[in-house]
Amino acid sequence: MKLDEQLTTIDRLRLREFPAQRVRSAPAESGPGFHIADLRVSQDFWDADLAELAEAEEEFEAALTALVRALSLRWGEPHVLDLADALERTAQGLPVRPPLDTLCGFVPRMYGWRVAGRWIGVGVGQGDRELPLQLLVAVGEEEVAPVAGGQ
Repeated sequence: MKLDEQLTTIDRLRLREFPAQRVRSAPAESGPGFHIADLRVSQDFWDADLAELAEAEEEFEAALTALVRALSLRWGEPHVLDLADALERTAQGLPVRPPLDTLCGFVPRMYGWRVAGRWIGVGVGQGDRELPLQLLVAVGEEEVAPVAGGQ
């Protein structure tokens, strides 16, 4: 997906109502108070060498940087949200608000904005070294980041 398509996807998710129950479709997962969607997904890395993985990581970080720049032009500088606290809370069996409860298992940090009563975050994650890299967007209720991020 190209940058303009990614921005269109983000705009659609930002305006979409949250469903009453968790639902998953090919491009997105949604539930009460959140949407998560892949904007770009790499190949898996089952048989890949480290150089191949490093090259893909660089590509995804560059794509994330371009997306953050484009969104910053719209909404100002993002807040960087380290998801380590959310992961630790999840590991301890403590509550973490969606969508951070899902994201914290594979995305180390998110770049986020508060726009029109919603929180929009973007980041790159990988569930495990062999799994694909994912550039993704998450949309949640405005309170998501302060509660989960301890701000």
